[in-house]
Amino acid sequence: MRHLVSIKDLSSEEFAVLVDRAAHYKKVFKAGNLSESQKNHAKLIGKTIALVFSKRSTRTRISTEGAAAFFGAQPMFLGREDIQLGVNETFHDTTKVISSMVSCIFARVNRHSEIQQLVKHSSVPIVNSLCDKFHPLQAICDLLTIKEHLDYTKNKLKVAWIGDANNVINDMAIACLKMGIDVAISTPHGIEMDQDIIDAGLEIAKSNGTKLECTHNSIEAATNADVLVTDTFISMGEEYAKATKLKQFQGFQVNSEVCSHAKPNYKFMHCLPRHEEEVSDDIFYGEHSIVFEEAENRLYAAMAVIDVFVINKGDFSAGHDSVSN
Repeated sequence: MRHLVSIKDLSSEEFAVLVDRAAHYKKVFKAGNLSESQKNHAKLIGKTIALVFSKRSTRTRISTEGAAAFFGAQPMFLGREDIQLGVNETFHDTTKVISSMVSCIFARVNRHSEIQQLVKHSSVPIVNSLCDKFHPLQAICDLLTIKEHLDYTKNKLKVAWIGDANNVINDMAIACLKMGIDVAISTPHGIEMDQDIIDAGLEIAKSNGTKLECTHNSIEAATNADVLVTDTFISMGEEYAKATKLKQFQGFQVNSEVCSHAKPNYKFMHCLPRHEEEVSDDIFYGEHSIVFEEAENRLYAAMAVIDVFVINKGDFSAGHDSVSN
């Protein structure tokens, strides 16, 4: 049984399959062909997909429930106020019970150790829908979005991340490097990427002929970049440190000055929700921004994951011939 915990756990070929499947299901969904929709809807009729969410969500909940419904499954949302997970019942007991009644568990939790416990005790695939270490669904969506606009299979690209060292860039950096994209990461002084991510990234870069650079200079990272990316400076659960973090991140807003160092046709991305301290209005809503297409692509990323890990039981080659690249 295969679980989706991080992009680091996938081969380059497996990750490419997930991006291609997402593109395929986007075409199917947009086409609105009734017979094709009915064929996909029949794949999980009578099945249930659990959404175990310890953290609130907009895009993750909508995309996961929509993807489950697309394949005919019943999505079951289980928020932290709805079940006993980690409160009056152990992770072991709750996971055993939930996994005995559903076909898959999408888990949006606090700590990476909680994902590891779910994987250890579940009898069905676990899909990491966010933890403090990784966010693989966002990486699938982001690479689909980059492929649509700049096609990394035909062009050598550079992605520049400007902001915090967090779960989003942990998976996005690995995903980009696996797909042959150079990555430059700029974080404030005192904030460093996790060493295991750097080590894994450098190993991939060496084998793929790509570059991974880390700096504390946002202009340096943005120079000649094809894609500029940022995220919230204050993650959920860190609101108590808002004043301190905003001071630490001074000078790291993505604005016209930073973007002037990128390539003329650069694209701007943000996984949302967005705050003005991270990116100025003229960039976020400007002609280079693809943030809302990026958000929509979360739906097709979830479809791809359900297809591979649930319908095809972790077999990345099953049904691959029908995928339109």
